[in-house]
Amino acid sequence: MNTQEQIQNYINSQSETKSKDMQELHQLILKTLPECRLWFLDGKNEENKTVSNPNIGYGAYLMQYADGSNKEFYRIGMSANTTGISVYIMGIKDKNYLPQTYGKEIGKANVTGYCIKFKALKEINIQVLQAAIQYGAELGF
Repeated sequence: MNTQEQIQNYINSQSETKSKDMQELHQLILKTLPECRLWFLDGKNEENKTVSNPNIGYGAYLMQYADGSNKEFYRIGMSANTTGISVYIMGIKDKNYLPQTYGKEIGKANVTGYCIKFKALKEINIQVLQAAIQYGAELGF
């Protein structure tokens, strides 16, 4: 199964409402980042143990670890969670940037240093979310 099929299966496996929102968000991200690399992480480690929710990733960058090593990882991510959807914007150095820039305008969402978590698209300002995604894209792939 290729990455696009894994992504569709994951989106389709969600509840009807969440699946619809994730599909709309997936299309929005692809429209915002049309040439990006797609990722699908199933949430399992090397021992096939579940360690996180599955994630859809967009774009790529070199993530630096504390030990000085680098690993390629996605720049923008999306994941279903128990209460809604999380959008990740990876590689932001200033952990106050997202909450200060988008937190007040986005609507009913929890905005942290790299994550925007919300229950449903109808509860947030999609243009503000798209601006945050665009900001992440401008950090470079």
